[in-house]
Amino acid sequence: MALNYSQPPYLNPVIPFSGKIQGGLQDGLKITVTGTVLYNQGTRFAVNFHSGPSDKDIAFHFNPRFEESGYVVCNTKQNGSWGPEERKMSMPFQKGIPFELSFLVGSCDFKVMVNGSHFVQYSHRVPFHRVDTLSISGAVHLSSISFQNTRATPIQPVFSGVQFSQTACFPPRPKGRKPKPPGMWPANSAPITQTVIHTVHSTPGQMFPNPVTPPMVYPNPSYSLPFFTSIPGGLYPSRSIIVSGTVLPCAQRFHINLRSGSDIAFHLNPRFDENAVVRNTQINSSWGAEERSLPRNMPFVRGQSFSVWIMCEGHCLKVSVDGQHLFEYYHRMKNLPAINNLEVAGDIQLTHVQT
Repeated sequence: MALNYSQPPYLNPVIPFSGKIQGGLQDGLKITVTGTVLYNQGTRFAVNFHSGPSDKDIAFHFNPRFEESGYVVCNTKQNGSWGPEERKMSMPFQKGIPFELSFLVGSCDFKVMVNGSHFVQYSHRVPFHRVDTLSISGAVHLSSISFQNTRATPIQPVFSGVQFSQTACFPPRPKGRKPKPPGMWPANSAPITQTVIHTVHSTPGQMFPNPVTPPMVYPNPSYSLPFFTSIPGGLYPSRSIIVSGTVLPCAQRFHINLRSGSDIAFHLNPRFDENAVVRNTQINSSWGAEERSLPRNMPFVRGQSFSVWIMCEGHCLKVSVDGQHLFEYYHRMKNLPAINNLEVAGDIQLTHVQT
């Protein structure tokens, strides 16, 4: 079964956490956990991939232990009984230091990365497709749990309790063109689908805990660029924005702007002609100082798909590309609720927007 949607992230989940993996584990699914190991709250934390909500069947138990010199235990539990432990005698986490922990599901194993570096592989002992629940417990504070399908471009997310908040908008369909099934779209064209603005209503502990306005999702329309839309309620801590698309083969530049009126609070500008990702703010038609430094290579590639996740914190924006943290951008405009418009333009095919 191919994964054909991108599950929304869990934001600021409370520990102990337990949540559904929509559609279960699939080959190519990447799950990324960001957080911080706590001081004086114990010596262990664990990430468990369950078959069902019970802890009697755990396909993969990933358990860092800050004991002795520090090590990580991996194991599987079947019918309430643990199998033989696999220990990695090193500790990639530090107490009090933020981390990014990624699990990539393969046909034969889980590949685990910590802070962008490969850490361990764990071979499947039970069929991974049985797994439909993720739980995390122990001495850790979580910022987010995000999901990325690395094998296909995501299409319309599957939500429960979806309600229509605005009039549905249907983009014009070119005459004589028939829709193709998902996964058959060429790199230079977007699926022609109905564009419907959704609201997703959450209760505490569910996805997208949102104190102001539920997120809006624009699933895979035939976007025209430049693309403009409002950010209902503006920015505030824990607000996230997701923009996905495909870079055109001959791309020079594109940009994602978070705007406040005529000002640009955040300008994200990948430049292939300069091999740089430029960030800046424009106030009263004047640009500030550019920021260009990155902890790794250019994450955008001509001809390839991408997903940008912008998470608003009280002091900064945290930006991840394809599930990996890329940089932080400290707020230069402090009135966050006034930053209430999104603009996307440039040399890309836009496939998914969520505000």
